[in-house]
Amino acid sequence: MKKQISILPVLLLWLAIGTSLLSQVGCNTERPAADKDSTATDTTARITLLFAGDLMQHITQINAARTAGDTYDYTDCFALVRPLIEEADIAIGNFEVTLGGKPYRGYPCFSAPDEYVLAIRDAGFDVLLTANNHCLDSGRKGLERTIRMLDSLRIPHCGTYATPEARQKEYPLLIEKKGFRLALLNYTYGTNGLVVKAPNVVNYIDTAVIARDIVAAQAMQPDAIICCIHWGLEYQTLQNREQEQLADWLLAHGVTHIIGSHPHVVQPIEVRGTNDADRHLVVYSLGNYLSNMMKKNCDGGLMVTLELEKDSTTRMKDANYQLVWVSRPVVSHKKMHRLIPTSYPDSLLNAEERRLRHIFYESTRENLGKHNKGISERDS
Repeated sequence: MKKQISILPVLLLWLAIGTSLLSQVGCNTERPAADKDSTATDTTARITLLFAGDLMQHITQINAARTAGDTYDYTDCFALVRPLIEEADIAIGNFEVTLGGKPYRGYPCFSAPDEYVLAIRDAGFDVLLTANNHCLDSGRKGLERTIRMLDSLRIPHCGTYATPEARQKEYPLLIEKKGFRLALLNYTYGTNGLVVKAPNVVNYIDTAVIARDIVAAQAMQPDAIICCIHWGLEYQTLQNREQEQLADWLLAHGVTHIIGSHPHVVQPIEVRGTNDADRHLVVYSLGNYLSNMMKKNCDGGLMVTLELEKDSTTRMKDANYQLVWVSRPVVSHKKMHRLIPTSYPDSLLNAEERRLRHIFYESTRENLGKHNKGISERDS
């Protein structure tokens, strides 16, 4: 008969050993002291703004966008730049047409199909500017219908108003995103001799009015006041003295950054100030964005990116620009006008497209290279 061996002492021995080991390596429930850097958090907020030039609609663009069902499709116009627009937290464009309804018209009195603004929204634009020399092209009906369409699509806008009461309520336009409060101003030098009729309001360049608007903007306690202004002389690749003087005046009265349009060509960009907490971006002209214009320097424009950051103060962190060229159907032999970014390879363009794009690039880069201050072209 085999001798029975009790396993109880063995179990007790292993239990004692295990308890001892746990007390040395595993039973401390207190959280170990954190590394010095692990508790540090980045409290700096950042936001990126993108500004694009003139969104126009000549009759050739309207005809090209017409579909077999007598509707309009502009999707292909923006397909190549849409990813660039969507990179920005807020994208702002100059809406240099009216939505006056049929009959649709191009130059000199623009009335674009409603589908055009739908495509602009779907391409990633968040805010549209309406104070420009074509905002009265369809009269009172066009001004008011444009506003109603933008409102129905929930696209924030500024520059024109159906009534003084609407302007009082909605202007300056306050944009709030990612912890930033941005006040947007918009003015035009004129409206091609057309007279705004009461009760409609167009924001014209009038320093007495602008001074009051800046005070109203400051009362909103924004992180920045951005003035988008329609000024200068058409087809002139350098700003004039009046633009420089008005820029000086705007900055002196509290505007933080200035974005210009109207000349249909790109004009220089300046970064004023060297102190990080007190730098101001001044863009004299973004040029055209989407149009059928074919004069030298008119077949393209800029997308300017402005990055702001804030902690205890708000400042300009960075700014850069990208060139955009428009390929027209008469050149591309494709149906639509297409916005072509610099990243788009030459190999996908035909010989004439390559030639015209290079002419625009070379001329624009030469001008900006001579006159830009404190800003450079974004790497593709």
